[in-house]
Formats: sequence, C-alpha cells, structure tokens
Amino acid sequence: MFELLQIDSQTKARLGKLTTAHGVVDTPVFMPVGTQASVKALDPRELLEMGTQIILGNTYHLNIRPGLDILRAAGGLHRFMNWEKPILTDSGGFQVFSLAKIRKIKPHGVEFRSHLDGSPLFLGPKEAMEIQRVLGSDIAMVFDECPPHDAPAREQKLAVERTIRWARECREQPRVDGQLVFGIVQGGSNAALREECARALVAMDFDGYAIGGVSVGEPEAEMLKAIEITEPFLPANQARYAMGLGTPAQMIELIARGVDMFDCVLPTRVARNGTAFTRRGAFGLKGGAYKADFRPIDETCDCFACKHFTRAYLRHLLNVGEILGLRMVSVHNSHLFLKIMADVRAAIAAGTFAAFYRDFIADYVPSQRVLSARQAEIER
Repeated sequence: MFELLQIDSQTKARLGKLTTAHGVVDTPVFMPVGTQASVKALDPRELLEMGTQIILGNTYHLNIRPGLDILRAAGGLHRFMNWEKPILTDSGGFQVFSLAKIRKIKPHGVEFRSHLDGSPLFLGPKEAMEIQRVLGSDIAMVFDECPPHDAPAREQKLAVERTIRWARECREQPRVDGQLVFGIVQGGSNAALREECARALVAMDFDGYAIGGVSVGEPEAEMLKAIEITEPFLPANQARYAMGLGTPAQMIELIARGVDMFDCVLPTRVARNGTAFTRRGAFGLKGGAYKADFRPIDETCDCFACKHFTRAYLRHLLNVGEILGLRMVSVHNSHLFLKIMADVRAAIAAGTFAAFYRDFIADYVPSQRVLSARQAEIER
C-alpha cells in the first residue's frame, strides 16, 4: 500500500510511504541493484549502515543461477541472501529482450537461449510470476516487452499490445501473501502509445506502476519526455517507478516530475572502473592527477571510504588491482545515492525542494561516460 504524504508546491515532487510485507519504504527512494542475490562489492551490514531501505533482485538471472530448486529449498530470496528488508524483483523481460541474441516471441511469452550456455529457455507472464512467487519478493514486476528506443513505430505498437496482454496474464497469477505487483508502461517516446498503455494498466488496478523503456540508449531529453508524457496517466495515490535510472541529476529531474522510485547499477558498476560520483558530477580516480591527492573522494561525504581513505590511496589500490579499491568506491557511490534521496525527502518535507532542485542541477556536471544507465547493462 502506498500513502501519499505531501506534494511539493512548485514541482511534482512527492513524499510518500510504501508499506510492504518486509517493512515500510520512505519515498522518493533509490534501490541498490542486487542482481545475483548480492549488491556487487557490498555486504548487507554496509547496506543497512548507509540507509538502504529496499534492494532489487533479478528474475532472469536468479532463475538461471542458482535456480528455483535452490531458492525454494532456501526458503526464498530473503533467507537465501540474509536480507530482512524489502526486495523488488524485476520480471526478466528487459534481459530477454536485451541479452538474448536469438529469440522468438510467442503469444504467451518468449523462446530464447541462455546468454551463458545457449540452452533453450522460455519466459512469459506465468513463468515470470511463478519465479517471483518462489523468490518471495515484496514487489513483483509484470512481464513486459521492452523494444529498443529506436524501434519502428509498428514494433513499438506491437510491444505495447503484448505488454498489456501479458500484464493481464500476470495479474491473474497467484502470489505469496502480501506480495505487491506493479505494472510497467511501455510506448517509447510516442505519447499516444504511452497513454494507451498506462490507461489499460491502471484499469487492471495494480499496486503501483513503473515507466519502462527509458534509459535504454536514447538521448536524455527523449527519456525525460517519456516520463513527462506518462506521468499524467498514473494514479496519484500509487507509487511510480522509473526503471533503470539513473545518475543523481537524472533522479532529481524525475523526482521533480513526480517519480517516487529508482534503481540503477551505476554506483557499483562504474566504481569497478574507478569512477566516483559526487554532488557535482563523476570523475575517474585512476588518473595521474590524484597520485598525491590526500583528500577524500568527496570532502562533504561522511561514508566509511571518505572518512578513512584518500584519493591517492584509493587510486593506488585501483591501479594495482586490489579489491579494496573498487569496494570502497562502491561504498562511497552507493552511500551518496542513498544520502541524496534522504536529503530530497527532507527538502520535500520542509517545503524547500524547488530550491534544492534548482541548486543541485546547476552544480551538477554530467559525464558522457555514465549517462546511459542501462545501455550496456548486463547486471540486471
């Protein structure tokens, strides 16, 4: 259940509470991505210490490894990974349409081959919901079709038709007690298709609604447009989730447009390449400019990495391949994303979000290296 607590007077930013079987989530919220039942390079204690409220798991990957028999025997995903707070699981639709090089769309799902060993697989609404039922996630996502952003108009239309049909099939499937199910709006940057898809899903009365097909390689302006043309057709009294987004600035932009929930692999993925986020943008720590830089990654940050290590030391670790380096940058990036969301919630509550939004965007310098959150994504 979602409770809308407050709307900013100058923007569409919203303060809310999402009640799930494993606890209450304050929104706006960032969800670290735990694709393989683990947020890469971080342990549950660290996630809790930095204020993580909910994490995301991946239906496609967990179904392949370790498989449903192991997850069923373990008692579900929460017990398997020792995480007591809420978990959202995606349906696997994005992976089927992005990772599978050979696939055949059928009326009730997709035949494809595993990206690992080429073995034949089938995933559709029934299968996706069964997997998520075994996982025992607090929020299950419907199985949808996510075509490329530059797909022809006819392909986008067919994808919307399948998404609506498959959402209805997902709605009919059994679920574990207390499990919420979110619909996913597709339609690319076509306003009419987005409206058609949103209206059809809202009529099915899901527990929340996601905006899919964004941050899949399209220009940022097109991504913002897709959000803007979808948001008016989503219920005000239910959670809104922009899938696979994004950089700190992108999340702030979308919060101002009425979005409540976000997930993204960027904090840990780019950390493995030595890229650190700050409130002013991202930079690469491996560069020679930081060889004798004994400041923390971010002098305004109070994460474990910034309180204990310098840029020079972390640069050294990254360049010699020591695991501690990528772990500490992952800690910093994840902490930063979560802290920004906490600051956003405080600003909305105080009635100062408009100024926060203006100042944040003015100070943030985008990096072309990290703008597309899902374009090269293989973690989800």
